[in-house]
Amino acid sequence: MKTNLATRKLIAELKIAGKDVPLWKRIASELEKSTRSYVSVNISKIDKVIREGEIAIIPGKVLSLGSLSKKTTVAAFKFSESAKAKINEKGQAITIQELVKSNPKGKKVRILK
Repeated sequence: MKTNLATRKLIAELKIAGKDVPLWKRIASELEKSTRSYVSVNISKIDKVIREGEIAIIPGKVLSLGSLSKKTTVAAFKFSESAKAKINEKGQAITIQELVKSNPKGKKVRILK
């Protein structure tokens, strides 16, 4: 069980949203894993995999290696300071909670691991 209250609240919100949209249930299950098994994704991988107009969701941390050439939205559990700055130059860096509120149906979202 997670001890961080904010993380537990996020997982609970995702499970509620996951009743209608399986995407959120999958993200909740990824965040329920131990902190050591969270994924770390570099900006270069995001740029390689995501198409223009898609939203990337990372159930872990985004690191700053590489650059973003497409205008895209990136939602993640955590960002490094420099990664957030690089993403905000071209696109938008948001939290997973903000994505659930702005896109409850999970349209045009791709999970990166």
